Amino acid sequence: MSWSGEHRSFIIEVFFKNNNSVTTTQWAFLTCFGFYATDAVPDRKAILRWVSNVIASGSALPRKPSGHPRNIRTPENVQRVRALIEQSPRHSARKHAAALGIFGGTVTQILHADLRIHPYKMIVAQELSVTDWETQRTLSEDILQHVPPTAALWCSDEAHFHLSGTVKKQNFRYWAENNPRDLHQRPLHSP
Repeated sequence: MSWSGEHRSFIIEVFFKNNNSVTTTQWAFLTCFGFYATDAVPDRKAILRWVSNVIASGSALPRKPSGHPRNIRTPENVQRVRALIEQSPRHSARKHAAALGIFGGTVTQILHADLRIHPYKMIVAQELSVTDWETQRTLSEDILQHVPPTAALWCSDEAHFHLSGTVKKQNFRYWAENNPRDLHQRPLHSP
């Protein structure tokens, strides 16, 4: 139950007058506010919490959480995020938040809700040469001629790993309003 400031101040005053007795304070609360014995009264933990708040801060009302504010979507911060995204669109929202000193969830809200910017994944494609098209066509015709229609054909993709450092597309994002269709082409058999 939510207790008003009047309830809290009465509880604290009676608690100190009755030599810190929680039970006596609860009975006085019932009689003062016209509650019945079966009605809800502040429990022991709530009374002791209110008293400790009064001793610590001078108020029985709930304390505000410490730390930075959770949501600081001000026009100034929206402009700061926009400028940083235009400067480096390939960094993650977490890196932008760290650079600006803003809570990460707030940066994500600014990107999605205020700026209408979304992360797009880079597509990793192999660079095809002119001869690759003819080779693919010849291979497909060869399969159609030599493999009977009732046979099962298993195909798999090739995977090439380069020591030169290919893009890790799983962790790579590009922040933009529209999908930039950014292709990263590499030759199939690079040195």
